[in-house]
Amino acid sequence: MNQILQNIRGDRWIWLIVILLSLISMLSVYSAIGSLAYKRGVGAESILMKHIAMIVGGIGLMYISHRIDYRYYSGISKLLMFITIPLLLYTSIFGASINEAKRWIAIPGTGLSFQTSDLAKLALITYLARTLSRKQENIKNVKESFIPIMGAVCVVFALIAWHNMSTAIMLFGVSILLLIMGRISVKQIAVVMMGGAILLTYIVFFGPRKGVYRARIETFMHPDKANPDKSFQSDHAKIAIASGGLFGKGPGKSSEVNYLPEAYSDEIYAIIVEEYGLVGGVVLVSIYLFLLYRCIKIVTKAPKAFGALLAAGLSFSLTIQAFANMAVAVGLGPVTGVPLPFISMGGTSMLFTSIAFGIILSVSRDIEDPKKVVVGEIKEVGNLATV
Repeated sequence: MNQILQNIRGDRWIWLIVILLSLISMLSVYSAIGSLAYKRGVGAESILMKHIAMIVGGIGLMYISHRIDYRYYSGISKLLMFITIPLLLYTSIFGASINEAKRWIAIPGTGLSFQTSDLAKLALITYLARTLSRKQENIKNVKESFIPIMGAVCVVFALIAWHNMSTAIMLFGVSILLLIMGRISVKQIAVVMMGGAILLTYIVFFGPRKGVYRARIETFMHPDKANPDKSFQSDHAKIAIASGGLFGKGPGKSSEVNYLPEAYSDEIYAIIVEEYGLVGGVVLVSIYLFLLYRCIKIVTKAPKAFGALLAAGLSFSLTIQAFANMAVAVGLGPVTGVPLPFISMGGTSMLFTSIAFGIILSVSRDIEDPKKVVVGEIKEVGNLATV
């Protein structure tokens, strides 16, 4: 254990944030899984232990990924893109359908499933960071730089949006932020946004979940006219938040946990506010804001463009997802299936989030250890990145 602690590097504040989120996650999930345990006919403790195992496994993956030099992820990004696009296609056709959406692929022999969009987020962000950093000399060249970038963004966006619109929109927004940081021209960014808007319009009106998307938007825009069955989730989330008051009802004393669907996942922020009040909700928001602040510091100090873009993309993805989840809970957006990073109960989504944290820590580890930046090592890593 001492050896492991001695080998922990990177921004210590981010490690502290991960520990705090882990503790909040265990307390919140334990409060929210009563109904789920009843439906499954098992004890809440057994579900909690599985969740804790995922947290521990995630921290283990975070430790491993933070020990890997972040420049190795440049070469890995190409392989990830080659794997991700066929997996997204496979998921769209043969994936397990849950809540009318094909987002999951079963992992044979484990009883687990994972959302291919989680892998796609890592793949696209690392690929964009690699491409933008390598094409800086001819970044405005349409054939060599713009077409590969636009193709990657639009293809991944379309494949994810077919069954998971909220994740696709957030990933598209992160991609646009990376394009701006990567000095892509305003005209080219406008073309990418236009292409995304066309794809979005087509999927909303002609995609397999067009009815679901329209119903959610109409319920959000006109809640007074909405069907009570359609607004059930958002209504009870608002009741949970309103009944929390300033200091909340106390841990484990939520009443709306018995009514809210996915209280342990999509709507866990509403349960947190109900039990810990406005103070608890503000504290959680502050933790994510502080995470973004620490990540921005890493981005500004990163000596290489790839590291800066990589840390920026992953941190934007995590924080945008967090605030999107909380915005839905308080009624600032239509209902989505977006979990709260590192807090919501989830299997492989927790693991992929942990890897993202680990990669950010890998970038910060390089900043803290300037002795690593030697000519020989740069050449060695550069050779791998060209594989």
